Amino acid sequence: MPFAWIVPSAVWLVLHFTAESCRREAVSGSRAAGVCNKGNVTASTASVIRPGTNVTLSCHLRRTSPSCKAAIYLNDSEQISRHGDSVSKTILVTTYGKHTFMCYNICTKKELVCGIDIECGNPPDEPRNVSCIQNGTRGHPTCTWDKGRATYVCTDYEIELSNGTDSFCFREETSDQVLGSGALSKLDFDSNYTVVVFASNGLGNSSSQPFTFTLVDIVKPHPPRFLVEFDNSSATNCTLSWHDEARAQHYRLRYRPRGGPGAWSTVEIFSREEYHLQGLEPDTDYEFQVSCRILPGRGFWSDWSGSWGRTPTAAPSGILDVWYRQQDLDSGHQNLSIFWKALSKAEAGGRILGYTVTLEALEHGDVPAQSHQSSETRFSRVTPRVAHRVTVTARNSRGSSGPAAILTRPGSPELPPPQRVSAVALGNSSILVSWSPPVGTPLPIEGYLVEWAEPRGEPLLQPRHSCLKLPPSHLSTVITEHIRDNVCYQIHVSALHQDRAGQAAAVRGNSTAQGEPQECPFGGFDGVLSSALTPALCLAAPSAGPQMITMPLASGVLVSWQEIPAAQQRGCITAYLIYLHRRDRQGQPEVHAVPAGNSPLSLHIPDLEPGEHLDLWMTAVTAAGEGPQGNSDSVFLERAGNWVTLVIVCSSFILLACVCSVPPGRKVFQWLLSLLVPQWQSKAIPDPANATWAKSLMATKEELSSPSNLFLPSGFEEPETSPVEESLEHPEPPIPGDKLLVGSAGSRGHGDWAQEEQQLPELYQRLLVEPPELEYISNPGTSALSPGWDTEPEPEPISVFPSAFPTPALCCQGNLTLDRVKLNCGSFPR
Repeated sequence: MPFAWIVPSAVWLVLHFTAESCRREAVSGSRAAGVCNKGNVTASTASVIRPGTNVTLSCHLRRTSPSCKAAIYLNDSEQISRHGDSVSKTILVTTYGKHTFMCYNICTKKELVCGIDIECGNPPDEPRNVSCIQNGTRGHPTCTWDKGRATYVCTDYEIELSNGTDSFCFREETSDQVLGSGALSKLDFDSNYTVVVFASNGLGNSSSQPFTFTLVDIVKPHPPRFLVEFDNSSATNCTLSWHDEARAQHYRLRYRPRGGPGAWSTVEIFSREEYHLQGLEPDTDYEFQVSCRILPGRGFWSDWSGSWGRTPTAAPSGILDVWYRQQDLDSGHQNLSIFWKALSKAEAGGRILGYTVTLEALEHGDVPAQSHQSSETRFSRVTPRVAHRVTVTARNSRGSSGPAAILTRPGSPELPPPQRVSAVALGNSSILVSWSPPVGTPLPIEGYLVEWAEPRGEPLLQPRHSCLKLPPSHLSTVITEHIRDNVCYQIHVSALHQDRAGQAAAVRGNSTAQGEPQECPFGGFDGVLSSALTPALCLAAPSAGPQMITMPLASGVLVSWQEIPAAQQRGCITAYLIYLHRRDRQGQPEVHAVPAGNSPLSLHIPDLEPGEHLDLWMTAVTAAGEGPQGNSDSVFLERAGNWVTLVIVCSSFILLACVCSVPPGRKVFQWLLSLLVPQWQSKAIPDPANATWAKSLMATKEELSSPSNLFLPSGFEEPETSPVEESLEHPEPPIPGDKLLVGSAGSRGHGDWAQEEQQLPELYQRLLVEPPELEYISNPGTSALSPGWDTEPEPEPISVFPSAFPTPALCCQGNLTLDRVKLNCGSFPR
């Protein structure tokens, strides 16, 4: 067929026009010399030498005077100088690179005459690892090789390409000192080619071993283009189809869940451009990649081409693992708590929307089963204390899982927790949990349940809960699911008895980022934490301190604080340290250690002296050490004297009120009070009894009785009377119903004090008292005896806090003392 030889011939013709013939000359060994107008420089060696060669330099000047010198310089450093027109010197060259020798004529100034360059280097090594590659079926081949050691001199590299008949050379296209590279002309797929790389410089020549190939062996196809189609009828299957320009016969496909750290799953495919993939996880993002090469076992693989897609949702395929706990409330009721482990991603078939819990009382056949919905992996309900059949199913958008059923048994005794539960950090996001069997359990142990949850990160987010069921022979396990380094987890271990979980034993644990465990010293605490801390794996100290609030008390200070956010704890907090510093004292502050865990987030520091200024701050401690301090606060403790005085005064008033509430006690207190009154308070007060209205009023009464004071002092004298001017500014008729309460102003509301209401004429409702010098007013808040038409005797009331003046008896002659008249304070002129 003519086409079979036309294409190779055309390609080879192109080589004739794009390549050159390979002509390599022998290395020249002539001596180096420099000839200039003013003189010349000659060397005993060639211009390229190897290290350790002695070079004899000669400098000859054509015109000079006897007083001038001829000198030889090496790289601007004088080697020799001599009077005359010539000079020579032998120099040992040991360093690589170019060396410049110059001849100078030194007279009144230094004049350059001539110079030469001599290079010191190595002959070229044999080029190794020759390989050629062509990107795509329509590109140009490129060959590369290793140059070997550096030559330090100019070295030429050429690629000789031969098809067995003719040879063509292609020069190196890069100037790299380590790797050489050169491009060839376009080749055909029907010929065999041989490539040899030649290297040459002034010290020698070398060539590589022949590299023989066909174009199929060096072509690297472009990545294929492909498409992924999912089967809605089956959420675990998909079809991949692709196309490439090389019409390759060998493909490889790899896939994995997108964003996951898992390894790739790889499939090899021959002579097809389509593949049906099965066994994927539903409702999962997958990453797919495809690569190809032209022939199986020959040529280069193309780069990977990538795509991604999400598998559809499928109905849950797994069965939930369910257990329960029960607590008897009384003889007829119990608290039934149901727990279950969430399905794996493959079993869930997609995002679980919720769970359905059905409770059926076995001893009450007439009571229908009750179904409840839950969004969590737990459910609690107070039920009658009877056996129940419990079923739990999970549901997603495509359906529900099969029911998981268990039977609960009432009346079982309390089941004890496992003993000696511990958690040890192993690093690499794992924690070792170990325990001992429970003591005194009444039922056989059918397994163990290990549950763990990370602390709540945000107020509105529930912590992620994980669990693991183990056979009864296992007394330890390594938990890795949902474990992050330097995060404290709450871990619970309980024994299982016929699907019933006993009491749980709790422990806290965390993982570390280090692979090797190491002990962390607690230097600096001086034994304060010996009871609160134990050596553990080396973790990171907390990155923040607790935020505290202080409250001074009578006997000390109450300090309360908040938990450090989980992201800043960096492991399990083992203790909190409260520092207390007294400003007026020298030395270190007091340190109070509070073990972390179940302890309350508060501490009362007692026995502090009043009147002190205190500074307080807090830090948190992990096994790695102490973190930074949180906020600080200052407290001043008040002295107790002010409180004692207030309590004594209040107690005295209360006691006095109690004594005065009894009539005999009031009289005794009034007599004692009169003895303690200063003499200046006995000065006479103007008596309104001499007023005209008082005399007229008293004349209308034939008999007026008044209470006598049994404890009136013998030295007391009747005060003098003073005229009282009647006020007739606004005469108004009396209003029926206006009444005046007789008695002390402070006695209103006390039923044991006698009271009497009498009519008061309008004429005397306002009094204007204008004595020449009014010095004293006796108890202006005391009610006066209102002269009225009812002459019934009135007992003398007394206030809880009586006046300092004793109440004189009302005489039978009609005299009216001022302390028995109620004065309207608004009547006084201002």
